[in-house]
Amino acid sequence: MSLVSTYAPLLMRCGQSAAALRWDVRNGAWRWLDPVSGLLYTLVEDGDSAQPLRLQEHAGVLAMCSSGRVLLGQGKRLGMAELPAGVASVRPLQAQVLATIDPAEPRTVMSDGATDRHGYFVFGSANIAADKRPIGSFYQYSQRYGLRRLALPTVATACGIAFSRDGTQMYFSDATQGAILRCSYDAERARVGEARLFAQGGIGGGALLVDGCDQVWSTQGPALCQHDAGGAVRQMIVIGDQVLAGAAAGGMQLDQLLLIGADGCVFRVSPRVGGVDFAGLADMPFEDAYSEALPLRAGAAR
Repeated sequence: MSLVSTYAPLLMRCGQSAAALRWDVRNGAWRWLDPVSGLLYTLVEDGDSAQPLRLQEHAGVLAMCSSGRVLLGQGKRLGMAELPAGVASVRPLQAQVLATIDPAEPRTVMSDGATDRHGYFVFGSANIAADKRPIGSFYQYSQRYGLRRLALPTVATACGIAFSRDGTQMYFSDATQGAILRCSYDAERARVGEARLFAQGGIGGGALLVDGCDQVWSTQGPALCQHDAGGAVRQMIVIGDQVLAGAAAGGMQLDQLLLIGADGCVFRVSPRVGGVDFAGLADMPFEDAYSEALPLRAGAAR
């Protein structure tokens, strides 16, 4: 293992916390959520300050759509909203509800999610009650098939969902356990194979991403770790003592990494610093073509 202690100056601090960091290929910008303040932040590729957009309802899960819309996980509701032209809006952004998740269970909310390589959205839920029992589940949502539950073990807090480059393997974890699991994944049939241990992650949860070489990266405390095919840590990037909440590849060449601490501190690093080997892989946008006949308006619910 190669430990690379990388110095990266603090680019900015936005809000009180951070979640669901994503690179928006269509608009050339990073986007992430502050679930405490109810804000959606946008940072353009070479920018040094992020622009906030207030949400009508706080959100903790985010994905970009093929149309330029955003998919938002807001408590138990999955919704879609049209972003305003430009970065500012005088009215809070309100989403059209697409699905309500496990409505009969008041203890769970959506906790993390990512698009698969078909452009379907896969997400998990968390138990927010004091007992923290493992009652969270995993789901797939698409405009074509609707909401489908995945036959995966229940968890206390689903986090770190990612997919292999060819889309046939799914990675996920439970924030209360730390272990990163892997299973086979069939997007069209919403079927998964037996979940097996891939690597040991950090307690408290973290982000996962898969790079262009099909290597898995995970945030563990103040470190961004690269795993080899067997799950062992191959190299590690450490940014001071920040506990990392999000990591995403971005830039028009996918040659940058944006890292966000749990307290909203933002760092942009060159993956070539210190000999770190990294090649980014863009997220597939959520395929919302099936809803094009139902246009949404910024700031308006349907």
